[in-house]
Amino acid sequence: MENLLSLSFDYLSSFDGVKIRKGLRQLEGLLAQICLSRTTTAAERRRSMAIDGVAKSRPKDLASLSEDPAFREFFKLQEGFEWNVAIRLISCLERLLGKGSNGQNDLLLVSTLDLLRGVLLIHPPSRSLFAREIYMNLLLDLLDPSSCPAVQSSAVLTLVTALLEQPSITRCFENLDGLLTVTSLFKNRGTSREVKLKLVEFLYFYLMPETPYAGRDAASMHGGLHRSPSKASRLGSGGRESREGEEGTRTTTEKQSLLGRYLNNVEDLVEDLRETAPFGTNFG
Repeated sequence: MENLLSLSFDYLSSFDGVKIRKGLRQLEGLLAQICLSRTTTAAERRRSMAIDGVAKSRPKDLASLSEDPAFREFFKLQEGFEWNVAIRLISCLERLLGKGSNGQNDLLLVSTLDLLRGVLLIHPPSRSLFAREIYMNLLLDLLDPSSCPAVQSSAVLTLVTALLEQPSITRCFENLDGLLTVTSLFKNRGTSREVKLKLVEFLYFYLMPETPYAGRDAASMHGGLHRSPSKASRLGSGGRESREGEEGTRTTTEKQSLLGRYLNNVEDLVEDLRETAPFGTNFG
């Protein structure tokens, strides 16, 4: 597995779009082998062909995935800097973003973001990388009005994945004016309808009660990679210092107040959440 990761990383570090695409495909193939089960019986293959026209793989059961030797090996490799896939994909995003917007480059950005989301879901501790303001700013830069709609939509979904069950990263997002970035894009007349729908979904997600990731403290991952407290965190340490130091989470009411600085009628969004209670969420 190390050999395949090493080869993929070499391709991802290139400035050649063809090589980057090849590295992305190699990583996608590796993750597919880990997470997908091939149809094993003739009946299953015939059923898959009848429905989809091709013999498709199906996701492994989550319970069995945690006991899979290949998954366990991959997960263990992600704990260190050398073989961590997420940080390589983030570095690839930085280089692609520096090349400007064009058709082929945008496709590579979307593919890289798609793969990064998968890695963050498979290995939740890698989400802690976005506690660093340089990496959070990268996602926010992708939400620039000049980005193509496909990149904007994919960036919003990746932002959700990075913030999922990570209150400390949500605080980083807030301190870097992430709410201003999201709401500005939403109010921009040039933003596509599809992107605006994604942004509304993000705001619903943001307003939900926060639940820290139970598996591991986000700050413990890649401890050596974190800088001294960022300018944003120092600026944001005022009245929130006591609460965030003790709990690290905000209530829906607190986040409603923050979002209300940039967007009108936030109470309507909160009321919708209370009425629909997505995922069985208890708002109290």
